[in-house]
Amino acid sequence: MAEAEPLEMAYISEVILKKRKHKEESIALTRKSQLELGQHGGKKRKVEDIKRPEQLVREFREREVDLIRMKQRTKRAKSALSTPNSKLLFVIRLHGKNDMHPKTRKILYNLRLTRIFHGVFLKASPGVLELLQKVEPYVTYGSLEWFIVRSSKVTLSMPNRLVKYVRSNAKYPNAKNVSSLIYKKGYGKIDNKRVPLIDNNIIEQALGKHGMLCLEDIVHEVANGGPHFREILNFLGPFSLNKPKEGLQGKRALFKDGGDTGNRENQINDLIDKMN
Repeated sequence: MAEAEPLEMAYISEVILKKRKHKEESIALTRKSQLELGQHGGKKRKVEDIKRPEQLVREFREREVDLIRMKQRTKRAKSALSTPNSKLLFVIRLHGKNDMHPKTRKILYNLRLTRIFHGVFLKASPGVLELLQKVEPYVTYGSLEWFIVRSSKVTLSMPNRLVKYVRSNAKYPNAKNVSSLIYKKGYGKIDNKRVPLIDNNIIEQALGKHGMLCLEDIVHEVANGGPHFREILNFLGPFSLNKPKEGLQGKRALFKDGGDTGNRENQINDLIDKMN
């Protein structure tokens, strides 16, 4: 048999070989610097950033205690649930990060309260009140009256029932807070993207089939709890509120016990004014 002829090696110029060597050396140096500074090239990890076993055990126990307390709150009698004055609620998340049980975090996510100082409108119902009771140490909420008080002055032509209402609720106008939240902090979600509400064409495109053509229609529907309340909430994202300079004690105790969380009733309007 004839011997096979040796194949000729492909010719590679010296310039290309030098470039390859330089590239390999630069990659090696970059990798070495990343390992020295950290995996992502950031600052060196401090000793305090490394979680010790006792810290992991403490966090686990805190999550388990949170789950036990949540179950205890759900065992309260239904009469213990304070019925709000109106069916329109505004809920704000104040606490919660590492010491929450996954079930508590899931409830907050279902309420669209994914971050601290996020706020959402909700309709008061037994199911919603039960969920709020489970996450009570992490949120505060209150009722917004649907009746719009045009004047705080009592006139002789008013019936006695309306006179009592105006005297007790004139301090908390509903339309002001609902409209200011939507106008200042509101944004829409189209194709999972944040869209600022700067044009009524955006609202007409998303909610036109429900008869919503402008921001005033959204404010009216939310304030009055209209039939398309759920569709509007699905379109609007949660409101990102500012941290108030005053008004929060930093305590997870209930508001009625001198803390920050729980039901504030009509006094939620004062907190909205500070955070909006």
